[in-house]
Amino acid sequence: MFDIDRWREIFESIRSNVLRTVLSGFTVALGLFIFIVLFGIGNGLKNAFSEGFTRGATNLISVFTGKTSIAFDGLQSDREVVLQNKDYESVINDTPENVEYSTPNYNANMLVKYGKESGSYQINGAGPEDKFVKDQKVLDGRFISNGDVDNQQKVAVIGRMVQRDLIKNGSPIGKDLNLNGTFFKVIGVFSDDAGDFAERKITIPISTLQQLKKGSDTINQISLTYNPKLSPEEAINYSDKLQKDLKKRLKVSPDDENAVIVRNNASNMKNTFQFLLIITLIVGFIGLGTLLAGIIGISNIMVYIVKERTKEIGVRKAIGAKPSSIVGLIIQESVVITVISGIVGVALGVLTLALVGDSLEKYFIKDPSVGWGLIMVAFVCLVIAGLISGFVPAFRASRIKPIEALRTE
Repeated sequence: MFDIDRWREIFESIRSNVLRTVLSGFTVALGLFIFIVLFGIGNGLKNAFSEGFTRGATNLISVFTGKTSIAFDGLQSDREVVLQNKDYESVINDTPENVEYSTPNYNANMLVKYGKESGSYQINGAGPEDKFVKDQKVLDGRFISNGDVDNQQKVAVIGRMVQRDLIKNGSPIGKDLNLNGTFFKVIGVFSDDAGDFAERKITIPISTLQQLKKGSDTINQISLTYNPKLSPEEAINYSDKLQKDLKKRLKVSPDDENAVIVRNNASNMKNTFQFLLIITLIVGFIGLGTLLAGIIGISNIMVYIVKERTKEIGVRKAIGAKPSSIVGLIIQESVVITVISGIVGVALGVLTLALVGDSLEKYFIKDPSVGWGLIMVAFVCLVIAGLISGFVPAFRASRIKPIEALRTE
């Protein structure tokens, strides 16, 4: 392995047969290059798909109500079903181990004024965990707290677009907003990846909004994120049980699909995971095919190379070279060519993905890249293939009698 003379002989052989070396190396480099680019684009497609369809909390469950469509338990159909604070408490206290974050929501549209500026905005009455449920980020100040809810404080957290529309200069923290004649002190500013519409909202303690609505304990929606440790199937079963229990509590027929509606992102995520799995399998199949093509290509070339060197092998045997020495020389040369070509293929593939970057985002491909672990696996597979491809024909050639090898044309 570390015989200097052998290494000199290998590099002399490579230098003397440039075309042969380039042909054998090109197959390896091209195989790895296509493999890396394909997997990178596949990962970019998965990244774009995941970002596009799983914005916000991916483990979100939303509960809201409508009108009954079926008469049940002595109550008529077309009855408005209303959620209350006690319903929210029952939901989160029934199986608290399944709940990560939760909040009741009560929404109303109000005229909001600041100085000479005014506009109609959606007011979101919520609890302190609303920012986690909606995956919002506090840019300035703070979010509402449990104390704000318990004491019915008149404080508000405004969306980034509300700040831009109403409070145009300076920090909005500590400024007073007029909400339908009631003044609220701004304590924070939030951003939301859902876009401008979500940032044109104002969040206040739900207890304060209910008080403004003449002491109502009504809520429009229950929002929660389930425990991330739950599998999609367990999360779906949890939301199904939640819906069943709420229907029983609110005296709604189990067959009524309009009165109590539970939307679980786990259902969408399950379909998303299945789609991503299909993409992964397709890309993997194509990538594996590319590697196999490279392996077959280098195998064919090595057979040709050994056949071309049959007379040389005969001369070596005639002057006393051992078969193992001949096989080792050809295998070592094959591995050297494969490793160098593989490094070139990897470098070109990684460089191509780096140059592409996010330029293909308009084609729904975001941040195309391949992990180094996968690259190394493909690289090692091709090196092993090069070793085997060199060994098999070399072993056969080494068993030919010198006189027969010398007669070969």
